[in-house]
Amino acid sequence: MEGSIRCSANYIPLSPISFLERSAIVYRDRPSVVYGSIIYTWRETLERCTRLASALSQLGISRGDVVAALAPNIPAMYELHFGVPMAGAVLCTLNVRHDSQMVSVLLKHSDAKFVFVDYQLFHVAKGAFDILSKTRTKLPVLVLIPESNQLSPEFCNPISGNLEYESLLGRGKLDFEIQRPKDEWDPISLNYTSGTTSSPKGVIYSHRGAYLNSFAAILLNEMPSMPVYLWCVPMFHCNGWCLTWAVAAQGGTNICQRNVTAKGIFSCISQHKVTHMGGAPTVLNMIVNAPENERRPLPGKVIVMTGAAPPPAQVLFKMEELGFNVTHSYGLTETYGPGTVCSWKPEWDSLPRVEQAKIKSRQGLQHLGMEELDVKDPVTMKSVPSDAKTMGEVMFRGNTVMNGYLKDHQATRDAFKGGWFRSGDLGVKHPDGYIELKDRSKDIIISGGENISTIEVESVLFSHPDILEAAIVGRPDEYWGETPCAFVKLKDGCKTGTEEIIKFCKDRLPHYMAPRTVVFEDLPKTSTGKVQKFVLREKAKAMESLTKNTISKL
Repeated sequence: MEGSIRCSANYIPLSPISFLERSAIVYRDRPSVVYGSIIYTWRETLERCTRLASALSQLGISRGDVVAALAPNIPAMYELHFGVPMAGAVLCTLNVRHDSQMVSVLLKHSDAKFVFVDYQLFHVAKGAFDILSKTRTKLPVLVLIPESNQLSPEFCNPISGNLEYESLLGRGKLDFEIQRPKDEWDPISLNYTSGTTSSPKGVIYSHRGAYLNSFAAILLNEMPSMPVYLWCVPMFHCNGWCLTWAVAAQGGTNICQRNVTAKGIFSCISQHKVTHMGGAPTVLNMIVNAPENERRPLPGKVIVMTGAAPPPAQVLFKMEELGFNVTHSYGLTETYGPGTVCSWKPEWDSLPRVEQAKIKSRQGLQHLGMEELDVKDPVTMKSVPSDAKTMGEVMFRGNTVMNGYLKDHQATRDAFKGGWFRSGDLGVKHPDGYIELKDRSKDIIISGGENISTIEVESVLFSHPDILEAAIVGRPDEYWGETPCAFVKLKDGCKTGTEEIIKFCKDRLPHYMAPRTVVFEDLPKTSTGKVQKFVLREKAKAMESLTKNTISKL
């Protein structure tokens, strides 16, 4: 309209950097990061991040350069989430469970100029450097992160060319001019999805998307000012579901822990009066199955956001009994982590517990930072009917969808085909509009022409009192095409057998959905707690067919 002027007075590119700058004033003397005996205030955190940005700039890091990090949930990892973008660079957080081969592939693919490495993972980085040194790839500068704020002068010497974290911060200047993005669509971070070493997918996040998803995370976690957040979600995973930045926006306290254990969780909650935390259903499972001598009474209600697979009903019941309030979310690396939330309605409070659990396990609707969510026929792009039965592909559209895949235009075009982000997940839509995930398109089992949702079968298995963990994959079969194969880990001391588990499922499911095979073993998982079904599928594939040109009675 006439009279409108866009200028620095009324338009500044959105960036999570502003969260830290504000909290350093509003909450200046309140604790920002706690790690054992180490406590920093928000003023100190801004100073440390500013020094980090300054030091990186002095060493040649400029706008758009990639800086990698290989570290657990420690203070330095938190500071990198601000210090790197404050230097205008792009933060690439690497999975701490990757081996040297995978780390070498990702360092090369990302063109990382620096890599910050926790001292416990130095051997992994060294192995990656050895691999890269045999190629023509220029090695990134390695910065060692010692335990806590201890110095490692023996590691930092001119001959090795290595640097040390605290010494690096000492080089930085407090009067450094923070580099804000020129365009809010500029990249802030690079997150790699799970995949093979031959085809890594680097998901590009923007300052704008990170800013908006951080606000969404605050809302869906019901996070007031000055929360106390316990870090169980790896900060390398979708930048901690964007909560690295969200906690700063609210002037909260980040309780860091190197390893996630049930004992550590209860201890931290009791000691620091934790109000919020997050974790995959495996973390919830760890909590509810903790031995009595490791549990402690909660000082107050703890809000827990969970994602990945829907939490089993029995786990939800036990979490609530212990004093946790579970909020279910769903998303992918490509949606900055959480993209939906199963918002609870008061009219559901009067429903039976089993019905409440079924509703809580749904993925719900898009959060306020995401524009649209739908379940569509992937070919016609028409929305499926809201009948809770018709399956389609879950699709997203909005400002908290990735910019694209690094150096992979074709994969980006395929993901955005039809003007929506295609998740690859299959789901249904309920009459109230809430979606419910049924499976990954690659995980769905087709047996005798019938689609079997592995999520539904796993939910039944989890309700068995003796089962600690369970996963379902398809076992190739000459007659049926596939049959459900269950991989199960029992609770300590339990000796339930195959036939009993199969009968338990048949009593609660259509017989064709019940597993025909049960394998008892520990389940392979990613560092974020997701079961590695591709490993289980290979094991099932190696088994012989149950039926060979004969019809088995179900």
